[in-house]
Amino acid sequence: MEFFRIKRDIPFMSYGKLTTAISLVTFILAVFFLFSKGLNLSVEFTGGTVMEVQYQQAANLADIRHRVETLKVGEVQVQSLGTSRDVLIRLPNKEGTSSAKLSEQVMSLLKAGDAGVQLRKVEFVGPSVGEELVSHGLTAILLVCLGIVIYLALRFEWRLAVSAIIANMHDVVIIIGCFALFQWEFSLTVLAGVLAVLGYSVNESVVVFDRIRENFRKPGMRGKGTAEVIDNAITSTISRTMITHGSTETVVLAMLVFGGPALHGFAMALTIGIVFGIYSSVLVASPLALALGVKREHMIKVVKPKEEAVV
Repeated sequence: MEFFRIKRDIPFMSYGKLTTAISLVTFILAVFFLFSKGLNLSVEFTGGTVMEVQYQQAANLADIRHRVETLKVGEVQVQSLGTSRDVLIRLPNKEGTSSAKLSEQVMSLLKAGDAGVQLRKVEFVGPSVGEELVSHGLTAILLVCLGIVIYLALRFEWRLAVSAIIANMHDVVIIIGCFALFQWEFSLTVLAGVLAVLGYSVNESVVVFDRIRENFRKPGMRGKGTAEVIDNAITSTISRTMITHGSTETVVLAMLVFGGPALHGFAMALTIGIVFGIYSSVLVASPLALALGVKREHMIKVVKPKEEAVV
């Protein structure tokens, strides 16, 4: 299905060096912030106490945060949970203090400000559990990346495969770099978002590269250069890209705006991933394939005519 059709091919490849340079700078900055600032790992990874409390009226988050910080346990996270009356409190581990005792101290401070506050739930994540989740999360990312590498290597000629692999890894690093730069909380839901982006981004690369491969085999494209063939392939998939990615981005933005704190990290990872996924598939992977010297001969097996027998 197409909403529109562009009659003249857009010369994307003429801007290939510029877009690749922008991607390289962005990638380097993402790696820099990742190593300099690090990720703001959630309690699920670092271990700590998670409390859910409920007030009879709208909660004053600033006052709650101020009261809990008097315990001096480290960085405390206080946020609304669905409604203005429900509050989620995350506290890191405090040496020499159990989770039960820490939750009692917090409730004492909160009841001093509002006697009607109620404790709904308390969860404790130990350090060993957090380390196990970190290792499992890294293993999941590595396995997904390995699966994508194998899939692309089997599906495409190596120049296209390498370009698609670099573009997809580029998207993941950019997402993680953004979370490091702004110190957004990196939780299990964010990790799920990163894994979802990996699969989503590779789909766009496959669509574009499939069209490039088809174009190389079309008789009408035989007189055109490689850059023109790639430009035609990208231009012909723009309508499809706008429909699919526009629909997905609309849903993701709805989750980001209306989903609340529980879905914020997941939606933010998807929002960044979808935007950079489109950018990398069109303006990173394709110029890389062109730079690696992909040609018609790589897509079509050339059969030399047999020499006629001399009578």
